Amino acid sequence: MPTPRLDAELLTAHALGLPRLQLYVQFDRPLTPPELAAMRELVKRRQAGESVAYVVGKKEFWGLELAVDRRVLVPRPDTETLVDEALARAAALTAAGPVRLADVGTGSGAVAIALAQQRPEAVVYAADVSPDALAVARPNAERHGVTVTFLEGDLEEPLRPHLPFGVVAANLPYIPSADIAGLAPEVRAEPRLALDGGPDGLELVRRLVAATPPLLEAGGALVLEVGAGQARAAAALLEGAGFADLRIRRDLGQVERVVSGRKP
Repeated sequence: MPTPRLDAELLTAHALGLPRLQLYVQFDRPLTPPELAAMRELVKRRQAGESVAYVVGKKEFWGLELAVDRRVLVPRPDTETLVDEALARAAALTAAGPVRLADVGTGSGAVAIALAQQRPEAVVYAADVSPDALAVARPNAERHGVTVTFLEGDLEEPLRPHLPFGVVAANLPYIPSADIAGLAPEVRAEPRLALDGGPDGLELVRRLVAATPPLLEAGGALVLEVGAGQARAAAALLEGAGFADLRIRRDLGQVERVVSGRKP
């Protein structure tokens, strides 16, 4: 396991119903047989290749605790870069009235919920082709008290009746199909629908870039998360679709992770 101590602490805290800090505060407390049995079951699941997030049923993103399970992709810290850029693009808009924001491929709802929390006056929509994912996302939004309209459908299609948007953000599947078999077991356990980006990883990105301009108001932006090594190709797609003011933003690991452009 790449992070054995962290995994062990998270699993132990979950089994005991304690915050992680309490593991150190109570480090000398004897454990009961039922507590040990619960811990062992969690360890077995982790050793079998299940992610810690799925085992404990939650993941933190943007300071928000989100429920996650096998119906959705586990939110990654890298995706917070997508939220950063979407907020920056939204802040640059000058149109009157509340900004309209959209999250395409919302999964657990992480991006949409973070945007709605940071811009409570905005009108936020979130779309996903998977009804199972939306069944996870809706309660997450309710739990955090934000207003997000969730729509079921393929890519931009469910957003069309609600245009124009100031920002469309998307963390679409971007793993090349041939690379999925070589991913870590916990990643392969996530929904293939949320991983498989086609032969070059950009199949869905290509479709969304081509379809988004009619959804945007003048000056509106499309913001995309992409895989390592894909940013330049994604930027070329945006340029070819008529987007201007192209930007590439690096994640915490200094990978070129987010590409965005503005509709003239």
